[in-house]
Amino acid sequence: MVMTAMAAMDTHGAERAVTVVLVSAIASGQGKTTSTAALARKLARLGKSVRVFKTGPDFIDPMMLERASRHAVQSLDLWMVGQKQSQAMLAQAAQQADVILIEGVMGLYDGNPSSADLARAFAVPVLAVVDASAMAQTVGAVVMGLRDFGPVQLAGVVANRVASTGHARMIAEAMRDIPLIATLPRQQQALPERHLGLVLPDEVVALEQILDRLADQLELDLDAWDALPKLVFSPPAAPILPSLLSGRTIAIARDAAFAFLYPANLDCLRELGAEPVFFSPLNDEPVPAGADALYLPGGYPELHGQALARASRWQQSMRKVHAAGMPILAECGGMMVLTEKLVDKQESTWPMLGLLPGTVVMQNRLAALGAQAWNTPQGSLRGHAFHYSRFETPMQPQMYTQKHTQKHADGEAGEAVYCDGNLTASYFHSYFPSNPQAAAALFLRRKP
Repeated sequence: MVMTAMAAMDTHGAERAVTVVLVSAIASGQGKTTSTAALARKLARLGKSVRVFKTGPDFIDPMMLERASRHAVQSLDLWMVGQKQSQAMLAQAAQQADVILIEGVMGLYDGNPSSADLARAFAVPVLAVVDASAMAQTVGAVVMGLRDFGPVQLAGVVANRVASTGHARMIAEAMRDIPLIATLPRQQQALPERHLGLVLPDEVVALEQILDRLADQLELDLDAWDALPKLVFSPPAAPILPSLLSGRTIAIARDAAFAFLYPANLDCLRELGAEPVFFSPLNDEPVPAGADALYLPGGYPELHGQALARASRWQQSMRKVHAAGMPILAECGGMMVLTEKLVDKQESTWPMLGLLPGTVVMQNRLAALGAQAWNTPQGSLRGHAFHYSRFETPMQPQMYTQKHTQKHADGEAGEAVYCDGNLTASYFHSYFPSNPQAAAALFLRRKP
């Protein structure tokens, strides 16, 4: 049975009125992440306590926003996270923050549920980011359309890639009753990207200086900002989860090759009683001694094929714990390293662990994108898939049980889930709090 209702315990705190905006746009590529990061850093410099959320399943944008705000960035999503849990997370953040920024996903009305659906569910006003580099007065028409199509409560606009003060003035005049909250000039140095989105923060040279410069260049109308409506939050009830993983140590790979990990997943494991310990396969660190289970999250193993192929101590420890029957969960990039071979985008072939027969091949075409659910014996575990590789495998049914997740959009079969004893592997990224019992079961030994 899926755990949706949680028992409550007494909480301390009082109602708090907080400025909350959802930062969205007409499409991807308008500068939502850049604008959200600049706004978070700017407000923090002004003495505000800022918390940031990211709409929908995402790993890389939250890492960048965490660096900008200096606080962990959680996901909000009406389907994967759920409305009740999203509300609780907002209420918890409001106990510590003066400002909550929620970065949307894609365009304001894209997806089901969309960023607009989230904004309406929690009565959050929208701050629209518009790339104004090739228009001026037409910005007014764009933002009025964004406001009225849904409609949504439009708090104001961030005009991105503005050429001059005169350009900004034309935009402001064209928007009539919609305030121009902030402007950003065209950037000579943008945040770099690769096939799954932004690069990891630790790979960006002088990231702190870039974020500081963005904050410096963000022209924020403080009067307009202070005039934004505030939302009132009551202290949330503290969740109580069963101690299904009490006393268990879970080894988690974490480095540039295995970086795609929801902060909420770590929180959930701890609330279930587990102690996470981290290690780096890229640094050839073995699975930590004393671990009871192993978690290989997704990431960019295809960018580190040579290092992983040469990490003999890590490889030896992985084969040893698998042979001993240790519960192993491998997601996306974590699954890729369990195969026999990995072919990267340069067509170089790297030997991997060989625990799953077959080869992973990187491709230019997106292989899967979207929310999915896995119907486990403990109920539905929600999450998503996003990858550019394919898994070519001759797996035999008598050796492996093959199951599938289900796509949220149309109910069709999603990613395959491969099970071999206590090893579970898939391109599917699980969001543990959607079903803590199902998550816990992945780290417990299965009966033969």
